Amino acid sequence: MNTEPFLPAHVPVLIAGGGPVGLTLAALLAHRGVSCLVLEADASWCEGSRAICLSRRSLEILGWVGADRPLCAKGLPWIGGRSYFRGTEVLHFEMPSDPAERFAPMVNIQQYYIEQYAHAAAVRAGGVDVRWSTRVSAVRPQADGVVVDCQTENGRTHSVRADWLVACDGGRSTVREQLGLQLEGMQYEGRYVIVDIEQDTRRRVERLAWFDPPSNPGSTILMHRQPDNIWRIDYQVADHEDPAEAVKPENVLPRVQAHLDMIGETAPWKPLWISIYNAKCLTLPRYRHGRVLFAGDAAHLVPIFGVRGLNSGLDDAGNLAWKLALVQGNRAADALLDSYSSERVLAAHENIAFGAKSTEFMAPPHHGFALLRQAALRLALVEPGVRSLINPRQTSAVEYLDSPLNQPDPDTSFVGGPRAGMPAPEARLRTWQGMSHLTELFGNEFVALYFSNDAQLPNAVQRVVDSRSDAAALRVIRVSAEGSPDLHSVVDELGQAWQRYGAMQGTLYLIRPDGYVMGRWREAASRSMDIDRVLERALKDLS
Repeated sequence: MNTEPFLPAHVPVLIAGGGPVGLTLAALLAHRGVSCLVLEADASWCEGSRAICLSRRSLEILGWVGADRPLCAKGLPWIGGRSYFRGTEVLHFEMPSDPAERFAPMVNIQQYYIEQYAHAAAVRAGGVDVRWSTRVSAVRPQADGVVVDCQTENGRTHSVRADWLVACDGGRSTVREQLGLQLEGMQYEGRYVIVDIEQDTRRRVERLAWFDPPSNPGSTILMHRQPDNIWRIDYQVADHEDPAEAVKPENVLPRVQAHLDMIGETAPWKPLWISIYNAKCLTLPRYRHGRVLFAGDAAHLVPIFGVRGLNSGLDDAGNLAWKLALVQGNRAADALLDSYSSERVLAAHENIAFGAKSTEFMAPPHHGFALLRQAALRLALVEPGVRSLINPRQTSAVEYLDSPLNQPDPDTSFVGGPRAGMPAPEARLRTWQGMSHLTELFGNEFVALYFSNDAQLPNAVQRVVDSRSDAAALRVIRVSAEGSPDLHSVVDELGQAWQRYGAMQGTLYLIRPDGYVMGRWREAASRSMDIDRVLERALKDLS
């Protein structure tokens, strides 16, 4: 076995896979002071658009490492879409969107840009070593770490010992194979050809779908605008078509031309990338196996309909990073990582359930589903009440209502507001730096939102803050309805935060670093022991 000095012999965290999930996880860990080695088999960022729709939640996660600004500057935001049956529009939908929100509900941007910006964020944070053209070849778990053999571009093999290995190496995960693990679930037979083309257009940015269009009878076609004058086109191929033949340019380009002619897109165009896809609803039963953790497509595969694939992987990274950083820094027991597995497996099952329903409509698995779809589409022509059946529910943040980290509500007087395990709502606020968003306060530490117009913290709450001087410190932000903001307080001029959190004078919410509610107290001044106990249990005593 050859060894070379340029590869470290030991790293705190080794991430297998330098796609968007692996690079985002590396950036998140680096921001928390954890050094990472990222091994990616490809020579650079991916080719082709691949995953293109980023959710608001994903943009929040990428915002924790400063990757949100270039993404929003480059990406194309959208809030809704249209569906057509043959030549007639049968659905126009819009997702909930508030002008006060930090991000649009969805942003279209090619995956290679996401990888580029996540990589840049990781490099800026420091402590991240990304090695391209280097693939994992063997994994040997041990009691206190993992030994990983990797092969570089010149064919030489190196061994690296890691305290923790995170498998972000995709649907054909080598790490998963090395551990003898199998994804569970089902795979659909229906296939979609995916095509990127370059064409100038003035059409608005929205999700477009055609069922049985005159341009390609019997098919389903999806279209999304992307940056750089690129259309992403997905169309269903018949069951009898050979996949190898289906992706040949001579078979793809006439179908694309026919569809562009039908919708009146007459500008010159050229193809950039062609691939093929079929829907899978698969997950590992557990995402933690000793010192090996799984995230993204290595952990679960979900259908593209509803754009849950990459977005669920980024949510994995956001959930895992703060927990792994606390465990690696000896500030939390490693049982905290079991909550990563339980929460994200729950999320995968929810994503798979919605994805399966969407797939059964978008690519009917047998004649019965095809008949049901045909009936729904025909009814939608004349009955508006049926039209919601046509729209695949778009991805949204999963609720961890049964998480072991949750503090049960000690008060029954809350009317509204998020319960423990729910994502913390957004609000537009005035800070000492100007107008900002509440979610910008999350991402690095535990945050206590204390709703009060009194500038003085209660002694009981102050004692909890003072007792937490380590890296798992609790940051208290006072949310007042009036007055002037400072380093430790914000002003809710619009009343959004008080209303959305169901708050009254003295209410306190404890927010996890990933922006989820951990507990809430109507009268925080008398609950200091409860607040402290919730943190101690999560960090040290979780069982």
